Amino acid sequence: MSAAGAADDAGARKTGGPADAARAGGSGESAESGESAEVLDRVFLTRVVEPGDEAAGRWVRERGAGEVVRRLREGGPPLPGASGKRWAGMLARAERARPEDDLAVAREADVRFVPPGTPEWPRQLDDLGDARPLGLWVRGRPSLRLWALRSVAVVGARACTEYGAHVAAGLAAGLAERGWVVVSGGAYGVDGAAHRGALGAGGATVAVLACGIDRPYPRGHRALIDRIGQQGLVVGELPPGDHPTPSRFIMRNRVIAALTRGTVVVEAARRSGSLVTVRAARRLGRHTIGVPGPVTSGLSAGVHELLRADAVLVTDAAEIVELVGDMGDLAPDRRGPVLPRDLLEPAARQVLDALPGDRAAEPDEIARGAQTTDDDALARLYELRSLGYVERHGSGWKLTRRAVNSVRPGRDAW
Repeated sequence: MSAAGAADDAGARKTGGPADAARAGGSGESAESGESAEVLDRVFLTRVVEPGDEAAGRWVRERGAGEVVRRLREGGPPLPGASGKRWAGMLARAERARPEDDLAVAREADVRFVPPGTPEWPRQLDDLGDARPLGLWVRGRPSLRLWALRSVAVVGARACTEYGAHVAAGLAAGLAERGWVVVSGGAYGVDGAAHRGALGAGGATVAVLACGIDRPYPRGHRALIDRIGQQGLVVGELPPGDHPTPSRFIMRNRVIAALTRGTVVVEAARRSGSLVTVRAARRLGRHTIGVPGPVTSGLSAGVHELLRADAVLVTDAAEIVELVGDMGDLAPDRRGPVLPRDLLEPAARQVLDALPGDRAAEPDEIARGAQTTDDDALARLYELRSLGYVERHGSGWKLTRRAVNSVRPGRDAW
């Protein structure tokens, strides 16, 4: 808290008003919860302020959380940037805010509150400026800050295809096996497949929810989210018991983008919410990554537009790590299978190419086609016969069935 905010907070304690109930003693801690005044103020604000509210974020930055809470408790005139209607709504919420109760419910659910500036706070969230969370509710044993340092978001369509679910699970498993944390939104479709892929590989995953994390949503993923809470982390901005709304899903996506080094999209239609995450990642200077799908699939149309713009195309986890990882984390070179023909010397391949595919040819004809001498062509032909590519037919030479099936132009082997 700033010096000005601390002074204002001290002044609020002298009034003997409602602010006193949230603070006890000169230590600045609640007698009931043992939490600092700053934590209580921020927990209070999570009940009053919607996620991503930049005006409220500016108030907290400029005045301190304690001063903003005091103004809301006292019901004075609106703070700058708030209309009368909006301020009235915030005051109504403030009347019902009970930060000690929220913290007690959170403790009962094995959930902790992580505000900015504490050791577990992921500093990359500060890139959101005034839209950064007032704090995060976290369930799970690992350190969110440490896990976020090496994390990648995998997001996509809720109503994904079997292809999308397969790809998302495979990418997540590959990332987990390479020591990366997979972050997603806990939703149906690609999100769920990504979480399961990471968990199935024995890796780390984080679910960022758009509701109170003591009441996971969607309900059909309760078992999955509980498993994530045991093996990984479940994170959210909203206080216990709060429900999701369309706008909260959208604002949740900015946290996913800011928390991670890059965002990978697997299947997204042109109006998919996953594209919001990618656009947020782009604004924050994070890597934007897309997995292509069939050009006939509307569920991949949004991804293809991203790839046409500035997203990077990837097909596996190694290519993702090459983008988001450290120097030297290079994906292996992609090559087709090595065929026996590839091992021939260039001069031998040239003679092999000169043989007709449908008949035998004399050595002089083959030499002309290979642009070499008759003696050299004949020597190469005997070499090719020993390898099973050609055979003698009287005075002529002809390709064997093996050679016709594997090395003639137009074959897949080429």
